[in-house]
Amino acid sequence: MRKALVVGINKYPRAPLHGCVNDANAMGEVLATHGGGSPNFSVKLLTAPADIVNKVALWLALERLFAGDPEISLFYFSGHGLITSTGGYIVTSGTRKYNEGVSMDEILNLANDSRAKDKVILLDCCHSGALGNPKIMGNSKAVLGEGLSILTASHSSESAVEIDGKGVFTSLVVDALQGGAADLRGSITLGGVYAHVDRALGPWDQRPIFKTNVTRFTSLRSITQRVPSETLRKICIYFPKVEYEYRLNPSYEPTDPKSQPENVAILKDLQKFEGVGLVVPVGEEHMYWAAMNSTSCRLTALGRYYWRIVKQNL
Repeated sequence: MRKALVVGINKYPRAPLHGCVNDANAMGEVLATHGGGSPNFSVKLLTAPADIVNKVALWLALERLFAGDPEISLFYFSGHGLITSTGGYIVTSGTRKYNEGVSMDEILNLANDSRAKDKVILLDCCHSGALGNPKIMGNSKAVLGEGLSILTASHSSESAVEIDGKGVFTSLVVDALQGGAADLRGSITLGGVYAHVDRALGPWDQRPIFKTNVTRFTSLRSITQRVPSETLRKICIYFPKVEYEYRLNPSYEPTDPKSQPENVAILKDLQKFEGVGLVVPVGEEHMYWAAMNSTSCRLTALGRYYWRIVKQNL
């Protein structure tokens, strides 16, 4: 069971926002299914002004999210964030002084106490980087239980930017989940999402914060593999050793009169590997010329990485 609570709040009495509901809708849509259309997360969507998202409603939804022992519980929030003398808060509708919303420390404690195998928290709000640095516990160091990962839009001292009715951070996360952060097997992990967001934001922009305490990354979403598994598994057949160079000749090239069907099929696989950066021709610009000039091809650093994964049946 994979559960996701997705919250977007535009409706604030003093400082309304405009893109948070759009962000929540986009996030909920991308999490609901895998790339091929099969079910992924069971998404509970809360948006204001459509729903009542006050402190009580949000807290009850969070308790249900982290209850039980699901495979993964994911919480996403887009709205206002606030820092006070008692710590960070995600601000709910109907906020007022001394009752700003739900404490980030309390969310952290709830997630840490959850029996969910993996817990993921995504925050697109100002000062969101404060999550995981609890003030209530009297320190400023991250305290993450096993299986908990946090990705936030900005540092605890920074604002989160909204442009053209969309949060910059959420737009990048959605792009990553749609395939921008997928590996060759079509798997998208939170580590890959962070790398995608981090590359897209410059040193002068808001800086995403990533905190995690996991022994392995769980896939958040899958898309169609760039190289089919049955083809990828052949990498250890073509390259019996990681430093091996595969020799080619004109019989591998389908346009050559001496071409042989079995060799042509091998070259097609090698060209697929080349197209995703696993293989490069040696001494030639293209695999065509490597075949026609009877040179070879070898694994790249990425190719050696996937060679080891296949070799270890991972």
